[in-house]
Amino acid sequence: MIICSFCNMPNREGVLFCEECGNPLIGEDATFERVTPTQKLTAEALGQAVKSPVWTGTTTLRADTMVIIHIAEKNEQIRLGPQSEIVVGRTDEKTNTYPDLDLTPHDALANGVSRIHAAIKRGDDTLTLVDLNSANGTYLNGQQLNPQQPHVLRDGDEIRFGKLISHIYFK
Repeated sequence: MIICSFCNMPNREGVLFCEECGNPLIGEDATFERVTPTQKLTAEALGQAVKSPVWTGTTTLRADTMVIIHIAEKNEQIRLGPQSEIVVGRTDEKTNTYPDLDLTPHDALANGVSRIHAAIKRGDDTLTLVDLNSANGTYLNGQQLNPQQPHVLRDGDEIRFGKLISHIYFK
């Protein structure tokens, strides 16, 4: 396994970039560790019903992939355009702030969304999420992002802008 020097996430052998944060894994900063696999218990041993395996979404994005943000509380979907960068926040006419993805109709102010909160950046075949020094933080799958540090997005990830919960899907 390769341990990312930035976020300490274990990655598969041969991976060049961290599957969690996108940090390059090549060079002297990467550390290698042999991991003993955990014994897999049966459902009966765990005292629960058999469940299907957890599927982690893909990070791969094709040119024709549709990206959808699903706002959990409102059960609404927002389709993102093919721009290389989409600034997420809330409109404020007093400060002349108009983000590309305006979360104002989704109770953004009450949920602590900053005017300029985060950016979703589209690369050649991946999406990344960057917190833009927001007041109440941006969270990816429950972990707060460090400002200005890109994190690779996967199909099905939970993104929280302040307290506003959303999910991202690739179609």
